[in-house]
Amino acid sequence: MRIGIFTETYTPYISGLVTSEVMLKNALEEKGHEVYVVTANLQTFHYEYDEKEKVLRIPGIPTGIYDSRLTSIYPIQAVNKIKSWDLDIIHSQTEFAIGTFARIFAKQYNIPIVHTYHTMYEDYVHYITKGHFKKSSKKLVEYLTKFYCDKTITELIVPTKKAYDLFKEKYNVERNIHIVPTGIEVERFYSENMSQKRTNAILKQYKLNKKDFIGIFVGRIAEEKNIPFIINVAEKIIKDHPNFKLLIIGDGPDKEAYEKLVKEKHCEKNIIFTGKVPWDDIPIYYHLGNIFLSASTTETQGLTIIEAMAASLPTLCIDDESFRNTVVDGLNGYLFKDEEECQKQIEKIMKNKKLEQSLKRGARTSAEKHSSKYFAAHVLDVYKKAIETQNNSFKSKFINLVSKVNPWKK
Repeated sequence: MRIGIFTETYTPYISGLVTSEVMLKNALEEKGHEVYVVTANLQTFHYEYDEKEKVLRIPGIPTGIYDSRLTSIYPIQAVNKIKSWDLDIIHSQTEFAIGTFARIFAKQYNIPIVHTYHTMYEDYVHYITKGHFKKSSKKLVEYLTKFYCDKTITELIVPTKKAYDLFKEKYNVERNIHIVPTGIEVERFYSENMSQKRTNAILKQYKLNKKDFIGIFVGRIAEEKNIPFIINVAEKIIKDHPNFKLLIIGDGPDKEAYEKLVKEKHCEKNIIFTGKVPWDDIPIYYHLGNIFLSASTTETQGLTIIEAMAASLPTLCIDDESFRNTVVDGLNGYLFKDEEECQKQIEKIMKNKKLEQSLKRGARTSAEKHSSKYFAAHVLDVYKKAIETQNNSFKSKFINLVSKVNPWKK
């Protein structure tokens, strides 16, 4: 099968979405399929095509939202290149410029298009509105989401039941919706694949030692991740357990504000911001910790949770529907409802080494069902369904056309 993945962001940009795209491309190629990527050029304002990696980069202008760029809706130079690929299926990973281009191209050349919905956009409206027109802006987001994810595609993929319920119960979408949890290359995070020399170097860099009990957060440093929650919990634990450290890994628009908050709490020696780290080092950073923490309620799935589990980290997450099918209390981590419950769970693990080791084993076992090969197999099933749906639609239109011009029709 010849597959085109259309996405706003791709390597060298680092995010959970990019990780899933790279993993999907690799897994599909291992199954013998040809996979092409169409994305925005984050580095220059030129068209670039990497023949070896089959990645076409389209120039665009910065949007002001992280490193993303807005490209032309229908770039002619790109059209000619993509036509030569003779695609069987298009897989859109975005609703914006590249996503619009994917839909136009698919319609013009009669190619079935599958779309994966990654982001609960209602939770991100504040970046644009700055708190104004909240009700009307969410209504607009609903309209645009329904348009891009219902009216312009062949089949829709969502990673969790939370996203499924959004479309079925709130947006009243009637089309097929396939729940396919996003996979990761779990082997990349296994302890046996870590460089002990590199791990020790990073521990030394942040002045961490074996006596420390380390909580890990990995992700965008932004409002929707609810990072002050885990900072507040860490502050309370540090008072009784000065060996507790919180490592906040990543970058984002609120990093300086949260660093200021930590200084005001006089916790800067225990709560450490690493900033953006190299993509290749991410697995090692997970292995610095004893537990993983997330208080975000805006995830569609939370790939960092699965990455942490693959790295044998017990995961403590806020009780949100995104995590309920992944985090199992007492098996691989715990779900908490408030700061007090989170604090008790952390201290419970700190005081019980046997429990920590049991949760570590459960975490790694739980991560295995999210491997890239299973994910790719499920996505391929949706591709086949999309091709079948497209063919049936074409046959139906042809029959209707023939019936209209049939001179013997009564």
